[in-house]
Amino acid sequence: MRHAHAVAEVRRAEAELAATLPPGTLMDRAAAGIAAACLQLLRAERGGAYGARAVLLVGSGDNGGDALHAGARLARRGVEVRALLLGSRVHEAGRAALEAAGGRVVEAVAAVDDADLVLDGILGIGGSGGLRPEAARVVRRAEAGGALLVAVDVPSGVDADTGEVAGDAVSADVTLVPGTLKPGLLVDPGAGHAGLVQVIDIGLGAYLRDPVLEVLDAADVAALLPEPGRESDKYRRGVVGVVAGSDAFPGAAVLCTGGAIRAGAGMVRYVGPSRATQHVLSSWPEVVAGEGRVQARVVGPGVADPRAVAEHVEHPEPVVLDAGCTVLHERAGGDALLTPHAGELVGLLHELGVEVERAEVEARRLHWAGEAARRTGAVVLLKGSTTVVATPDGRARVNPTGTSWLATAGSGDVLAGVAGALLARGLDPYDAGAVAAWLHGLAGRVASQGAPLSAGQLLDALPEAQRRLADPPSS
Repeated sequence: MRHAHAVAEVRRAEAELAATLPPGTLMDRAAAGIAAACLQLLRAERGGAYGARAVLLVGSGDNGGDALHAGARLARRGVEVRALLLGSRVHEAGRAALEAAGGRVVEAVAAVDDADLVLDGILGIGGSGGLRPEAARVVRRAEAGGALLVAVDVPSGVDADTGEVAGDAVSADVTLVPGTLKPGLLVDPGAGHAGLVQVIDIGLGAYLRDPVLEVLDAADVAALLPEPGRESDKYRRGVVGVVAGSDAFPGAAVLCTGGAIRAGAGMVRYVGPSRATQHVLSSWPEVVAGEGRVQARVVGPGVADPRAVAEHVEHPEPVVLDAGCTVLHERAGGDALLTPHAGELVGLLHELGVEVERAEVEARRLHWAGEAARRTGAVVLLKGSTTVVATPDGRARVNPTGTSWLATAGSGDVLAGVAGALLARGLDPYDAGAVAAWLHGLAGRVASQGAPLSAGQLLDALPEAQRRLADPPSS
């Protein structure tokens, strides 16, 4: 499992570690790691680093110091290194190291035009707001060229804690992160600016506490997924009750029940209008129509009027509340997992007396998912370009799998069914939401292979996603 830490916690841990080391050691470790990674990138891009051209975009703070010291190491390995100073001051020790190694400070912005690599050391984790106009012009020019754009710690202009982008920001090909991941690298819109993210070990791990974000890897998901035992039957494997669909949206019922079946539920009971019931039974003859004993419920996909299905929420079993039915959270008799997209989260927050617009939710996904979880007392899975799963007590996970082709009608109905199956199989809402999003995203990749996909194809790919999880391909 990967973890991301808030800037304040990183600062505290760095100070504690630095107190045990000679002055400048932490910056030297970071610079060494950054330089080594840049040399690898140059070798991969052009077959070798000797004679390559690198340009440093240098800000006023320690981020600029990291870039200058890394540039000095690159210069000693035969890279032609030039630095553009874009801050109100410069890290003097870093500048001296660069110049002693043969690097040069230049004023001509045209230096970026023929660079093989541009290293962004403008703002770092202490920055707030977007790039200043002069820096933005240089960055846009660098992005328009053919250079590999590498950010130090966080792309300048991205809020390291939230992923918010409040103006111009660097769009990096690679972000090199000394110490630990920052939340803003994992949550859109910031994640969309980070490119490939690589953590550089500087010895900080033993000093870090209280991560604010978790990211499950394949081993975590495999460990969380329940395996049927020798004596398992359909009831022990988990029975899901699905309340979904309407005369206008019968397909939502088909997709949701299919998601529950393909995610390993022992049995699915379906309740819905007659037209939707006919579609469900035609597609999934193993589904049982009508109410009965269940271990978990899914209520909401394709439901036209949440009030008409409220009675199905008032049971002690855990429940997934999807789409418009997220507003029924107060009536849930058991633990609830809410699965809104950004627009539905806005509607839910409005019901709670919070005035917010969709653009604000999409700009601060981590914040608003957490706020909704705190106010409802339920786990909230906020769907979107970055799927966030947040708990009322402040824990959060982001999902690393998926593809933009998952933005297709019915995809969320499948996800709700998968989450319901995992609840019925015994996972708590936090784990069920995170694992469902992970499997759903992997199935999206399996089904898409870089091409458009339908929700039906997503359903078909769920078993293969779980097979890959159980037996990952050898490298």
